[in-house]
Amino acid sequence: MTELLEQAIAKLRMLPEREQEAIVSRLLAEIEAEQAWESRFVATTDDQWNRLTQMVHQDIQDGEIMPLDEVFPAQP
Repeated sequence: MTELLEQAIAKLRMLPEREQEAIVSRLLAEIEAEQAWESRFVATTDDQWNRLTQMVHQDIQDGEIMPLDEVFPAQP
């Protein structure tokens, strides 16, 4: 167990049980979501990546994608 995780657990132990349960439920849900995402990412086929690439290119051609410079303009 990492030192950071040990610190988090020590702080959790100081909280009321209801708050501990709420935080742990969110943490477990996050872990499950991360594992599901990783599993789906690894299982993605070349054909699926190619389709996604084609979709993005089509969105660019259709003008449906805004350049990042417009979304995040440079700060002077």
